[in-house]
Amino acid sequence: MVFNTGAALLDAIVLSVVSREPEGTYGYKITQEVREVLDVSESTLYPVLRRLQKDDCLSVYDREFGGRNRRYYKLTEQGALQLNLYRAEWQSYSSKITMILQGGEEYE
Repeated sequence: MVFNTGAALLDAIVLSVVSREPEGTYGYKITQEVREVLDVSESTLYPVLRRLQKDDCLSVYDREFGGRNRRYYKLTEQGALQLNLYRAEWQSYSSKITMILQGGEEYE
């Protein structure tokens, strides 16, 4: 992709992926789903998960799977609020960019 992905957009995508699973989802699965739309590495995504946890957007718990613990991430109430804010901002932003790129004159 030729466009840079800023931290806020990456946060929004991760929160959206996690929000799909009411009981939470694990880091590797999050990484794989994000990589379907963005070319990012695991080493990029795990700091994002830690930051979102620190910001109270995600809660974390471990669950045994195949004899090992797997770390799960779940959207918090704060995370849901932040995701809704990101979605509203994205809608406005993407509409303006689309209008400009398609040659429109009004993009307020």
